[in-house]
Amino acid sequence: MFKSLSLKVILFGFIFTFFSSFGQSFFLGLFNPSIREELSITHGQFGSIYASATLLSSFVLIWVGKKIDDININKFALFVILLLSFSCYFFSKITSLTFLFVTIFLMRFSGQGMMSHTATTTISRYFTKSRGKALSVSWFGLSSAEFILPVFIIYLLSLYDWKIIWKSISLLVLLFLPIVSFILVKNLNFDSRESNGGKLKKKLKIKNWKRQEVIKDYRFYIVCANMLAMPWIATGTFVYQSFILSSKNWGPYIIAQSFMVYSVLSVITLIISGFLIDKFTSRKLIVYMNIPLLISVFIIVYFNHPYTAFLFLGLIGISNGFANVLGSSTWAEIYGVKYIGSIKALTTALMVFATAFGTALFGYLIDNGFSIEQIALISAVYITISLVSLFFIKNKLNPKYIN
Repeated sequence: MFKSLSLKVILFGFIFTFFSSFGQSFFLGLFNPSIREELSITHGQFGSIYASATLLSSFVLIWVGKKIDDININKFALFVILLLSFSCYFFSKITSLTFLFVTIFLMRFSGQGMMSHTATTTISRYFTKSRGKALSVSWFGLSSAEFILPVFIIYLLSLYDWKIIWKSISLLVLLFLPIVSFILVKNLNFDSRESNGGKLKKKLKIKNWKRQEVIKDYRFYIVCANMLAMPWIATGTFVYQSFILSSKNWGPYIIAQSFMVYSVLSVITLIISGFLIDKFTSRKLIVYMNIPLLISVFIIVYFNHPYTAFLFLGLIGISNGFANVLGSSTWAEIYGVKYIGSIKALTTALMVFATAFGTALFGYLIDNGFSIEQIALISAVYITISLVSLFFIKNKLNPKYIN
């Protein structure tokens, strides 16, 4: 299916998305109790700091992330690796609220932001005819981390102090990732491309849009509105899962068990979506991406049985699997790949911003007496409006060609 260099690029993407997990909400949340105990802060204080630090990281990512278009990928990857290693070590030194803000900013910026940005941009630029499958395999790295790391870290926390774990992660990143990057992408540049083998595609070249052109295109905002539904709704659900449990009287373990369904269906959808994208294109599939998510929020509104938690998170997992792949391939299809780094820097920053927005919005609504059913209805309204808007322009998402 893939040639030797292609396999190296995919493996590079897989490993980088796996290591991006150290800056993801599911991983940082595992240390929430330890940090709150260390600093004697409340859930609300932690959530406010987390959201504001995440928001700042999204703004910085817009400017730093675009440099991937101008720098050799091996050098850029090394910069990201060193930043992640330093951030992990710095995280082990938390002693105050200021430290907490800075360290969360660094972890969200280097981990969730730059690591995933480096992986998906590299794959989006290198692959053409197999882009969908390549991205799906790459994002399997994060899904693997979501499946493996929570249990493993909880086990380690029973044996070691949380600060020792973070120092060990820092050392692992520093020793392992530079070797990986050197072996897999040392000879890769963004002029290297997978052969598309198509005579028609050699004659018709897609126009490569610059970022300043993209932000003037109305289609960008409609597609973005759909892309951002998953990050803010899912993050709000994950961060405030205890509120959902108490509201539904589901018991303390039901959502944790439901995450197994979420993980499995997310992985299955990742695999399937790669083949579907290569066959039908992202532009035709994106309109279906948030339909499972829409159904999931209606389930929260109308059903209370504990087993509905499995269906609820399972449907979110399906939309998540589609969103991970479509979130990278769609932009490359519409706007070309020459400036995809700067475009992806913007869209990744917006995704990070959406996670901060979801955390803040859910917390605000909960503090002001909104029920989980009411919050789900607000989410449903957003999804519906963005989905209907996308439906009306779905036939206008084709790229522009030049001779």
